[in-house]
Amino acid sequence: MLSLTTRLKIMLSVLAVILLTASFIFYRSTTTPEGKNEILLKVLMQGLNTGHFQPEKLDDNFSKKAFKLYLERLDYNKKFLLSSDVAKLRKYETAIDDQLRQGSYELFDLSADLMEQRLKESEAYYQEILAKPFDFTKEESIELDGEKLAFAKDKNELKEAWRKQLKYQTLVRLADMQKEQDQAQAKGEKKEVKTTEQMEAEARKKILDLYKDLYTRLNRTTRDDRRATYINAITNVYDPHSGYFPPKAKSDFDIEFTGRLEGIGASLQEKDGQIKVAEIVPGSPSYLQGDLKPGDAIQKVAQGSKEPVIVEGMRLDDAIQLIRGKKGTEVRLTVKKPNGSIKVIPIIRDVIVFEETYAQSAMIDGKDKIGYIKLPGFYADFDGNGGPNSGEDVKREVEKLKAAGMQGLVLDLRNNGGGSLSDAVEMAGLFIPQGPIVQVKDARGKALVLDDRDPQVQYGGPLVILVNANSASASEILAAAMQDYKRAVIVGSPTYGKGTVQQFFELDQALPSQFDAYKPFGALKLTTQKFYRVNGGTTQLRGVTPDVILPDVYTYLEFGEKEQDYPLPFDEIKPANYKTWTNGKINLNEVQSHSRERISNNKSFALIKESAERLKKQSDNTVRSLSLKKYMEEEKQAEAEAKRYEAAQKEVPVLTVNRLAEDLKALGTDTAKVARNKEFLKSLKQDIYLEEAVEIITKDLK
Repeated sequence: MLSLTTRLKIMLSVLAVILLTASFIFYRSTTTPEGKNEILLKVLMQGLNTGHFQPEKLDDNFSKKAFKLYLERLDYNKKFLLSSDVAKLRKYETAIDDQLRQGSYELFDLSADLMEQRLKESEAYYQEILAKPFDFTKEESIELDGEKLAFAKDKNELKEAWRKQLKYQTLVRLADMQKEQDQAQAKGEKKEVKTTEQMEAEARKKILDLYKDLYTRLNRTTRDDRRATYINAITNVYDPHSGYFPPKAKSDFDIEFTGRLEGIGASLQEKDGQIKVAEIVPGSPSYLQGDLKPGDAIQKVAQGSKEPVIVEGMRLDDAIQLIRGKKGTEVRLTVKKPNGSIKVIPIIRDVIVFEETYAQSAMIDGKDKIGYIKLPGFYADFDGNGGPNSGEDVKREVEKLKAAGMQGLVLDLRNNGGGSLSDAVEMAGLFIPQGPIVQVKDARGKALVLDDRDPQVQYGGPLVILVNANSASASEILAAAMQDYKRAVIVGSPTYGKGTVQQFFELDQALPSQFDAYKPFGALKLTTQKFYRVNGGTTQLRGVTPDVILPDVYTYLEFGEKEQDYPLPFDEIKPANYKTWTNGKINLNEVQSHSRERISNNKSFALIKESAERLKKQSDNTVRSLSLKKYMEEEKQAEAEAKRYEAAQKEVPVLTVNRLAEDLKALGTDTAKVARNKEFLKSLKQDIYLEEAVEIITKDLK
């Protein structure tokens, strides 16, 4: 049977031949930009329609979907286009499919012309508005959710929308300054006491400077930058993970993905006019700092204590350049969380600490010895250079814990975004006899079953797997397999729901030398396959529902694959032939009943549930007051809630967690390693989710 990699290479080779043939058809004798753009569009569409897992039918319905996405990304916050502009664009709402067949950019060209015109006009708005003081005693409010806003009917209405936006941003800055001054006075610090009027003028000046800087960058936006946004609105109708990467963007992606550059270790994407965090690289400064999460929208970037720069509406590569920097320097990110709250996150740039990306273990000592393994990602040495593989590393950690006398095991896959599928299969095989682990289906409908063929069970004792909303892809495969085999109890919150496979396809490699004058074209990322559990259901969209669901602060928020635009659907195929685990049968009803009882009596879980409900309420309420007094009262209340939660966390029973002797010895006298080890243990000792996992093992699985 052909391996998954071999089958994929064959599929991509066929795709290359198709694109090559198509390229000859589309070839023009002139090397004009128009000729290149037409070729690009046709080659991309040929690739999507021949290589995508579930190609879309190009018709009016497809056009409407693409138009909706493009309009949202063109002016998400509705601060540039007028309703009359949108009416002009809407004439093409059902014509995108026809234009794609022709290689035409008629809709795009019109939209780009309109945006460039409105951009110039809006530059005068912010300068005029910020020249005069704001009245923060006046009772008025602002809607912050772009989806709930309507496009302005005329320039006066648009200018009013700008006034409220600038007033709100000045208000936030003024409130921060007032808070800093109050805190300094409370501490008895000798600093100049400024009046509200003085601080308002200073805050307004800072916002003015931010916008001058923003418009300097916006005016550098090229037609090709805008074209990529248009093209990706089309590719994302196929699914959220398929997309076009212009040459510069592909280069940025490669650097971020491989972690060869000093920075913060976060992969970013541009969506709805916002710079959003797509992935946190395990072991990176962002990962170790802990506050930045996938789904966060970055609004501002500051170099240490310097003035922040607004990145909303900025080109992705420009935003990346601001965030990157030399090792040891600080970057402060102002982010908007999925719940609508705003947080400033300071991160010290560094190279990725590779040891932190690998599997780590510890022993939890109590009534019983419970082993713990943290797996940040499913890493592998794809190039065969003798590098580490997560499957082998977890096997080694299990052996060490067994030798130390562990009586149960917690495998922590929280915030594990996936990676090597073969390692997930190998890892599943450590806990069960041989059998199927996952099914992979391609565009032709052919399902390939990936098996664990080793009959040996390395560890057959009690097993709990921790997951959360950021557990995705290979994490979901492993958790789903252990759940289907009834081998482990899955604990935490529902997982992300990404059950698809993507491959990059370099367009330049498919085009012959006749097109060298046009190159580079960039790359196409295609969704080519889909994962299915051994029980036949896909992990796509629904993810894995834990056996024991624990309260989570993001419980009620829109998060995961199901909240993306046009995700591939959940479906089912024929189950694989597998036998469930019979050694040490799990009584799920008892496990769930006992867990519910413990959770109901746990003050921390009760507060987490309260916080989740409060955050959901905040997320739904996107209208904010423009009164300084009311705004500061709301912020004070939010701070009090946060402090109440922090105080409750201090009352959490402390677990006794220790590294194994050989791991401590390996740390040696390296102060950095010793410090990271201290933080690793500290984070576990008061982890209420880990505490519940231990309770499940000691009370219900032994």
